[in-house]
Amino acid sequence: MSIGKSPEDDRPSQTSAPSTDDGPSVGRALQQARIAAGLTVDEVSQSTRVRGPIVHAIEADDFSRCGGDVYARGHIRTLARAVGLDPEPLLARYGAEHGGPAAPTPATPLFEAERIRSEPRRPNWTAAMVAAIVAVIAFVGYTVVSGGDDDGGTQQAAEGATPATSKPATKPSPSKKPATKPDPSDSAIAAAPQDKVTVKLNAADGRSWILAKDHNGRKMFDGVLERGQSKTFQDTTKIDLVLGDAGAIQLYVNGKQIEDEFQPGQVERLSYTKGDPEVG
Repeated sequence: MSIGKSPEDDRPSQTSAPSTDDGPSVGRALQQARIAAGLTVDEVSQSTRVRGPIVHAIEADDFSRCGGDVYARGHIRTLARAVGLDPEPLLARYGAEHGGPAAPTPATPLFEAERIRSEPRRPNWTAAMVAAIVAVIAFVGYTVVSGGDDDGGTQQAAEGATPATSKPATKPSPSKKPATKPDPSDSAIAAAPQDKVTVKLNAADGRSWILAKDHNGRKMFDGVLERGQSKTFQDTTKIDLVLGDAGAIQLYVNGKQIEDEFQPGQVERLSYTKGDPEVG
């Protein structure tokens, strides 16, 4: 007697999709790297200009808020660099899980980031003051020289001397060396005592989030350094730094400039002592 098939045998077999669980997901990998770097979502958002809600969604492997496949890949690449990961393996995993390479999309802004208005260029009041001082000195010198010439001419006229037909020789104006701007490291050198470690940060090429701690781990500064601003820190033993965008910062340690070529958007964790400059 043959046994017929059970109704359950006619149901389609429930086989799961091929597993790519050979490591953490894209979002989980980004979240773990951010936590390991000691950064919050707000700090990553400030350094990458990717809005906080989008960062949260990507770390939860929700790419629907990115606005498309191309934008999602761009966000993954930017966030990976900000937390110190190689973006290529993450992009490959994303492609395997979401249908291969990105499809072309209309030309629109790549990232859904906050648009920050460019700040108006501030007037250089130091140069203006130097120019005004030079003009005043030149005017006073010219007045003194002109006054001496007028006295001589009056004396000659009183004595009945005939005026010379040739042009009088003009006296050279008092030489004035052009004012030169001090080297940006001058203030750092002057403020670098031998018994302390001195670190100066200058946001010459853009804005950057900065975290500075002393040798006891206490915060000396935690905030954003706007373009053109600078900060100087001193401690008796050691200063620890985290630079959210190291490529925007000029760094001076104990009066000497650190010449490392940090890339824009690169997060750097540095530590300096009295014996430096050396990269921490």
